[in-house]
Amino acid sequence: MASVAEPRTKRKRRERPDEGVWYPRWFWPSFAAPATLYLAIFFVLPFYVIVSVALGTVDPIFQAPLPVYQPWYWSTHYVDKVVGQATGFSRPVYIRTFLFVVVASVLCVLIGYAVAYYVARFGGRRKGLYLALLIAPFFISYLMRMLAWINLLEPDGYMNKLMNALPLVPHNVNWLAGNPVTLVLGLVYGYVPYMILPFYGFLDRIPQNLLECGRDLGASPIRTFFRVTLPLSKQAILAGIVIVTLPMFGDYYTHDLLSPSPKTSMVGNLLDSAVNSTGQGPQAAVLVLILMAILLIPMIYYLRSTSRELRSA
Repeated sequence: MASVAEPRTKRKRRERPDEGVWYPRWFWPSFAAPATLYLAIFFVLPFYVIVSVALGTVDPIFQAPLPVYQPWYWSTHYVDKVVGQATGFSRPVYIRTFLFVVVASVLCVLIGYAVAYYVARFGGRRKGLYLALLIAPFFISYLMRMLAWINLLEPDGYMNKLMNALPLVPHNVNWLAGNPVTLVLGLVYGYVPYMILPFYGFLDRIPQNLLECGRDLGASPIRTFFRVTLPLSKQAILAGIVIVTLPMFGDYYTHDLLSPSPKTSMVGNLLDSAVNSTGQGPQAAVLVLILMAILLIPMIYYLRSTSRELRSA
């Protein structure tokens, strides 16, 4: 009778003594509760303010945005206006943004994967040195790095001097006057370190015996790479793309420094212009919501892909 009256947790512990110390289900999630609460408060409240500004109005005298916190008073006037502009005269800006981000992301994947693969597979004792060199750009301000590019790409800069030495380019190239190539290379240069680190973390964890099994079965190094290494690093590629594309879509400073021309403006430049213009606070808030909706697509795909991999593991 005493054993029947024992608490259920004790019976479980006696039935499965090999599982170690038993913790209640809420024990480990409770460690994340403070951070979760902090992020919920400081994300939900600002997000609600942005929605209230986007669906609010403007002060008729000072042209300052007036957020409307009561949902029953919300108006979609500015939402319709911005959406109409997105399908009208600002449509090329969205198309350019997608093209620039896609091209820059592909280049980041190619460069980042090659560098991370070399460090993970052939770094040897110098892995620590290589990682320190990869992290070194984070210690330099992004603004300073872009200013260094300006000095290189000026009409009388080193890039034109180098190209003038080649017979194929006898004249100076105006790199800083709305050149899409300059903007794409600036995005790649600014964000490729964020791509290398997740690649290295995944590639370094791939067991060496899997690669040796491929070689023992007669596969060439290239075939082993495409049949073993590349599929195992799929999640690293998705993680790197998400990490890089999210800030790229909202980037406006790279354009302002390296390609200050309407011909290469991006969505981030529209948002920056609306924020700094009088009476366009609601339009800026609507642009923020549109940008968030765009960025949710790769984020949701990455989360679903990751959860699918975890279920199949």
